[in-house]
Amino acid sequence: MNTAQVHYAVDDGVVVLTLDDPSARNALSQPIRDGIRSGLQKAEADDDVKVIVLTGSGEKAFCAGIHLKEMAGAGTQIPPPDFMPIPHRNVKVTKPIIVALNGIAFGGGFLVAQSADLVIAAEHAKMGMPEVKVGRGAPWSVPLSRMIPKRVWMQMALTGEPITAQRAYEIGLVNEVVPLAELMSRTMELARLIRDNAPLTVSASLEMAHLTDDLGLTAAWDAADRAFDKVYLSDDAQEGPRAFREGRRPVWQGR
Repeated sequence: MNTAQVHYAVDDGVVVLTLDDPSARNALSQPIRDGIRSGLQKAEADDDVKVIVLTGSGEKAFCAGIHLKEMAGAGTQIPPPDFMPIPHRNVKVTKPIIVALNGIAFGGGFLVAQSADLVIAAEHAKMGMPEVKVGRGAPWSVPLSRMIPKRVWMQMALTGEPITAQRAYEIGLVNEVVPLAELMSRTMELARLIRDNAPLTVSASLEMAHLTDDLGLTAAWDAADRAFDKVYLSDDAQEGPRAFREGRRPVWQGR
């Protein structure tokens, strides 16, 4: 599946979704938004896909945010709930998402990166919330309250000034910072490490992380116990120790 502006490519169990409108800094036009949504849905429905990677074309921008010219022409006021595809909010995704941040991620582009499970950033990348400079809003940034210190979040929201990839790494917003030339190779290396792990455990670990976000601590503990019941009772739970004992790689069945 490829739209004119979002490319979908499968590489041995890893889907790479590439936003491809560099002349507009990969801004979130209707075709880009539709391409992200349909790409995520297709990857979710494909049992052979284990990990999803999101990146942008070019060296300047991952995604500059909403397409302001399109929005101005449409006269959009309050964006509808499904305006922007948001994993775990209005698009069901149960597979790990890694963002390879190849440049700026502003506004809605920052939202996409924030919604991922892991982020690898190129050294020159920046993340920001410029909505205050253009009279828009960033209610999507609420999850940042559990990801970074509140005062950092507030400084970004109130000034509209971006932070560098290094600063994002220091506050735990990205996992690694690498030279641009190494961005995709390192991202794919990480994706393959996840791909080769026990699929039921990967799935339950993701579920546990999202439960922790949505529930209080005690409720999250109880829900996580239930999520891992099927892992402990699976054939894979026996295969892992058996493969270790026999000195071989495990053969996961996902059951």
